[in-house]
Amino acid sequence: MKLAEMVPPGPDSSTLRRLVVQAGVEWAIGGLPQTNGPDRRGTDQPWDYAPLLSMKQRYESAGLGLAAIEARPPLVKAKRGLPGRDEEIDAVCTLIENMGRLGIPVWCYEWMSDFNWLRTNTAVPSRGGSLVSGYDHALMQAAPPAEAGPLSEETLWETLEYFLRRVVPVAEQANVKLAMHPDDPPLSPIRGVGRIMRSVDNYQRLLDLVPSPVNGITLCQGNFRLMTDDIPAVIKKFGRQEKIFFVHFRDVRGTVVDFVETWHDDGPTDLLDCLRTYHEVGFDGPMRPDHVPTVEGDSNAHPGYSLYGRLFALGYIRGMLESIGR
Repeated sequence: MKLAEMVPPGPDSSTLRRLVVQAGVEWAIGGLPQTNGPDRRGTDQPWDYAPLLSMKQRYESAGLGLAAIEARPPLVKAKRGLPGRDEEIDAVCTLIENMGRLGIPVWCYEWMSDFNWLRTNTAVPSRGGSLVSGYDHALMQAAPPAEAGPLSEETLWETLEYFLRRVVPVAEQANVKLAMHPDDPPLSPIRGVGRIMRSVDNYQRLLDLVPSPVNGITLCQGNFRLMTDDIPAVIKKFGRQEKIFFVHFRDVRGTVVDFVETWHDDGPTDLLDCLRTYHEVGFDGPMRPDHVPTVEGDSNAHPGYSLYGRLFALGYIRGMLESIGR
């Protein structure tokens, strides 16, 4: 298992890059490179070769290998099946081809249309006055419908298959793994928009939709915890199929309609048992902590990504990994 951390590619993340290396982390999870700054290269897009090469070299200069990219070109038209979707998918194919040229092995994507992960509160009091995020679906019921209108689950399955039939052959040729992230929260519909990556059965349907060694999953434990109480069983199910390509290591307390994030050492899931199970099924991909608390002295400007909270999570996970290794 490759313990990694999400490190944005821009120059503002230089302190974070140094700190995660000092904490013993050797792998970065990157976004897409910036192409509108002082180092812009002509008309390059973020998914073109030169910006990706420059980004990868920046990580390597800091002592970090680039284990995955967790960012996407625009895909709303592709998800809704609108005119222009082929151009959006072309950009994804270009990204994957260039990731293959650069030896970046995993692309984390999602199939949430119109909006991504949702929370109704990003300052829920937790241990010692720290802050975590939470979701209460009752509060979302009064939200207005999505501007683009309703979107059915049937349409999302159709557009996902269309997308995969275009992209999977490119990923196979490039030797890049496609790791689907769950809907967050795994609940449908929200504001009239269906969501399909919200159950263990639906994940199996994804894998069977376009069978391929590169068609797999991001096992975000917080979301899967809202689908099932038995995370080790999920790890075994998909790990034995060799379909777990990336792990978001976190926990939540509550139900899919009303939950809060937790500290890594204070949730309902036996995280050590989860790590043992990943080891048993032979998972050897990247794993990063996700959605950490904001603690005293740190900013809550980016909820879930507190600097001090990340360092706590990295140390906690490193300790558990060492116990498993012994």
